[in-house]
Amino acid sequence: MWKNYIEEISKEYHFRVPATSKDILRIKEELNVELSKQLLDLLSETNGILDSSDYPLVWSTDQIIEENSFFRNFNDYKDIYMPFDDLLFFSNAGTGDLFGLAVLNGSIQKDDVYVWDHGDDSRTWVASSLKEFLKGWITEEIST
Repeated sequence: MWKNYIEEISKEYHFRVPATSKDILRIKEELNVELSKQLLDLLSETNGILDSSDYPLVWSTDQIIEENSFFRNFNDYKDIYMPFDDLLFFSNAGTGDLFGLAVLNGSIQKDDVYVWDHGDDSRTWVASSLKEFLKGWITEEIST
């Protein structure tokens, strides 16, 4: 479903092999977050989406863990940014800004996508779902 959806929008993306259940479980265990059905389904179909230059549209499970762990644990950020535990980042804009899903009580309960602005630490709603975000980002209807 996700591959077909992306290919209908643009042929410039390719897909990694699906994430294993072990890969997905690592996100839950290491970041203490239950994934949304949309993100779980996407990662189960492809462990990341890459453009023609191999730049990620959606991160792999490894990159999701690495990036979120960094932002949640980097001590220097604790004095200049609000905590990052309330977002699960899954993509970046290439400018330092990151895209994520809201985490509430240890789970992603809504499909809304937010952008975190590294310049002013704002968290702004950009799309009502992962599907709408991907379409908007690919077609440049969404920008930072």
